[in-house]
Amino acid sequence: MRGQAPLAARLRPRTLDDVVGQTHLLGAQGPLRKLIETDRLSSVILWGPPGVGKTTIAEVVALVTKRIFVRLSAVTAGVKDVREVLEAARDRLGQQQQRTIVFVDEIHRFNAAQQDSLLPAVEAGLITLIGATTENPFFEVNAPLRSRSTLLRLEPLISEELHKLLRRGLALESAHATPDALELIVQRCGGDGRQALTSLEVALALAEGAEITLAHAEAALATSALRYGRDDHYDVISALIKSMRAGDETSAVFWLARMFEAGDDPRFIARRLIVFASEDVGHADPLALSVATGAALAVEHVGLPEARYNLTHAVMHLSRAPKSRAVVDAITEATEALHNGASSEVPPHLRDGTTPQGKVIPPRRYAQ
Repeated sequence: MRGQAPLAARLRPRTLDDVVGQTHLLGAQGPLRKLIETDRLSSVILWGPPGVGKTTIAEVVALVTKRIFVRLSAVTAGVKDVREVLEAARDRLGQQQQRTIVFVDEIHRFNAAQQDSLLPAVEAGLITLIGATTENPFFEVNAPLRSRSTLLRLEPLISEELHKLLRRGLALESAHATPDALELIVQRCGGDGRQALTSLEVALALAEGAEITLAHAEAALATSALRYGRDDHYDVISALIKSMRAGDETSAVFWLARMFEAGDDPRFIARRLIVFASEDVGHADPLALSVATGAALAVEHVGLPEARYNLTHAVMHLSRAPKSRAVVDAITEATEALHNGASSEVPPHLRDGTTPQGKVIPPRRYAQ
C-alpha cells in the first residue's frame, strides 16, 4: 500500500550519499560535503531553481551533524516567529549544549526587518542559518546577512541524475515505465527533481497499474505548469530580444510563448517591444514603432488571452523588419560630444526669432 505523503517526500534522502545531483558541492571532494562531515558549516544561503535539493540538503545537514532542525517559511513567518525560534535556540544551547539549524525557506520573501532580526544570532553563532532561495541573493538578501553567509549555487539536475531519481521512485512504488515515458519526463521537467517525481506519481495514478507508458507520461505532464524565477525571467526576455535581433522569428515566438506560459505580465513584454522597435529597428522600418505601440495599446484594451495574438503579431513584425542602430548611435554620439566638451550654447540662427540671424555650422551631424 502506498504511503500518503507525496513521492518526493518519501524519497527524501537521509545521508549525503543519497542526495542526487550537486556533485560540485557534495562530491567526494566537494566543499559543502567537507564542511558538513567535519561539522564546521556556518550559515549558508542555498540559491537555485525549484526542485534541485535546497530543502533536502538542509535536512541532511541536520541529520549528519546531529543538530536540531527548525524550519521557517518566509511566506508565513513574521519577526515574532523568528524571535521565538531564536529564544528557543538560545535556551537549547545554554541548557543542553544542543546547536540549532534554522532553515528559512524562500528567504527572499523576508522583508528587510525580518532579515535583520536574524543578524545578531547569525553573527554570534547562536544558530546555523540555512536560507533557501530561487532568486539571486545579491538582489534579494540584505548585504549584512549575505556577508555573514556562504553563498552556494545549486544547479538543475542533469539527465543522468533525473533518470536515477525516477528509477528510485519506480522501485519504491514497485512499478515500471517504458524508456520513452521516462525520457519525456526528464526532458520536460527542466532539471526539477521534485517536478519529475510528481509527474511520475501522476502518471502512475493515470496508469492504474504497474507500468507507465508514453501516453501516461504525456497526460501527466499536461498538468504541469511552466515556471521560473527572477533570473530566468530576465534570461527569457533576453532570449526573445536576441532572437528578434537575429531575425529568428520562430525562436522569438517560442520565447514569447514561454513568457505567456510562465505568467509574465504582458505589459512588461509590450514595453520591451516598444524599446526594441526604436533601439534595434529604428528608421529601417518606421512602421515598427507603430506596430509595437499598437500591440501595447491592445494589451490594455483587450487583455489576455486574446492580447497574445497582438503581441505575437508585433514580435513577428519586429523579427522580420530590417535592423538599424542609427537611433542609438545618434543619441550616444551626441551625448558623448557633450561630455567631451562640445559647446552647448545655442547658435544664433537657432535661437528665438527675436535674436539676430547668423549662419553657424554644427560641429557634427549626429543623425547622419
